[in-house]
Amino acid sequence: MTVRHLAVLCVHTSPLASLGGDKTGGMNVYVREFALEFARRGIHIDIYTRKTAPEMPAVDHSLGENIRVIYVRSGPERPLTPDEVFPYLSQFTAGVLAFSTVENIRYDAIYSHYWLSGVVAYHLREVWGIPFVQMFHTLGHMKKRIARSPDSSLTPDIRIHYETKITGWANYIIAATPAEQSQLLWLYRADRRKIVVIPPGINTEHFRPLPSEQARERLGIPAHQKVLLFVGRIEPLKGVDNILRALHLIYQARPDLLDDVRLVVIGGDVTDSNNYELARLRQMSEQFGLSRIVEFVGAKGQHLLPYYYAAALAVIMPSDYESFGLVALEAMACGVPVIASQVGGLAFLIQDGKTGFLVPVREPAALAERIVFLLDNPQFRRSMGQAAATLAQSYSWSAIADRLLSVFAGVIERPRLTHHKRSGY
Repeated sequence: MTVRHLAVLCVHTSPLASLGGDKTGGMNVYVREFALEFARRGIHIDIYTRKTAPEMPAVDHSLGENIRVIYVRSGPERPLTPDEVFPYLSQFTAGVLAFSTVENIRYDAIYSHYWLSGVVAYHLREVWGIPFVQMFHTLGHMKKRIARSPDSSLTPDIRIHYETKITGWANYIIAATPAEQSQLLWLYRADRRKIVVIPPGINTEHFRPLPSEQARERLGIPAHQKVLLFVGRIEPLKGVDNILRALHLIYQARPDLLDDVRLVVIGGDVTDSNNYELARLRQMSEQFGLSRIVEFVGAKGQHLLPYYYAAALAVIMPSDYESFGLVALEAMACGVPVIASQVGGLAFLIQDGKTGFLVPVREPAALAERIVFLLDNPQFRRSMGQAAATLAQSYSWSAIADRLLSVFAGVIERPRLTHHKRSGY
């Protein structure tokens, strides 16, 4: 059956939000890129997200033909954490229903992202009578297992409660990797028949190998500098402190090796005096004597990221947890090897010793060893980058969209609807 019109829910964050900020990252990129690919095929996409500023328009058409980003009033018109958004889900649901009623829209299916959207999708399905497909992106059970500090706001058990409900409510669940599929089966007792493993895609026209000299000139990076790169949110589970510890070990053993090395950290707001993690990382850099080689440059637009990747000798992702690790795929598509923690999607994505290196979580000595190896072996580094770029081609959005469309076509034709007693928020 042909898919013509999808309602996409991304409640707590907009696909148009600047990347690298709080709660903006791979999911934002995923929603935007999959929508663009579907729209190119003539499918109409309405992305519903929360209005976070009074000046936001009711409807944004900037992504082009066949795509609308619809800002729904729910709670105060300012940025809120996902925990803070939770009490306003019923208002968000009412806003979506009001808009679709005024516009007289009939959707074929709902594609919901993150657990907050899954709660809304369930209630919309009860009204619209159409199926919904869920993608979690991250799982509360996994976040709780690796949390380095207690949650000071909404208890994670509430999130896990609703994630468990959503696995029963959804018609299908998209898991990014076999690891996530296993987590859904093991931790949530999800129905195996509902889970389809489809990884995120990559825009291989945007993220592609560029000459390093061209990239360095574009960014003002001297030709002699050896750039190590981190891209992501500045929060504890991303493990940036582990990079600093690894560099400190190298500095103690072979200080000359770091003479021309520069660690560029992309993400966060460098002017935000309230970012505890950023302040902690800066303090660590000073304590370890690394201030001269570590640079925190803040969030960067998607248009600049290919240049940063091309200028780098390696991208480092020492995360405690990654459901997929889209940054790693972007770097690989640009022909850059990745050194990453052997967790979640990163363990699935990176071929150890071929397209990058996998290291144990929170073991700076192992990370330092791999950094030194790549610095000492430029030819191996280049061949590894070439292998990474080749592998990334199999993740083009064209190929991934074909697989997603087959799921939606199937669920529209043969919806596996589950029946539950209605439950409130």
